[in-house]
Amino acid sequence: MADLKAFADQLVGLTVKEVNELAEILKEEHGIEPAAAAAPVMVAGGGGEGEAAAEKDSFDVILKAPGGAKLAIVKLVKELTGLGLKEAKELVDGAPKAVKEGVAKDEAEGLKKQLEEAGAEVELK
Repeated sequence: MADLKAFADQLVGLTVKEVNELAEILKEEHGIEPAAAAAPVMVAGGGGEGEAAAEKDSFDVILKAPGGAKLAIVKLVKELTGLGLKEAKELVDGAPKAVKEGVAKDEAEGLKKQLEEAGAEVELK
């Protein structure tokens, strides 16, 4: 019983990265789907939600849909990313697509706010 308690304590102390690695091992080596395995492990953390949120330090800004003002969104994407007009238009036309990847939380939220104010539908991952 003490071994199980120690094991449970180890699971609760896992970081988000370690949970993802564990899910990958369970899937590849034991045939257990990560969604079924990862959710209980993360829930087991209970009070560790703040730690998990603190672990995430880079975000992807995903343009889900340009909305009604497509031209304004293309211009804004061009300005925010430094892309050429053609590349910005292709990015907007290809939505859902990442506008920027691996950016800090503050920058990601700022980009999301600017795009949403222009009428786009945006998601942070």
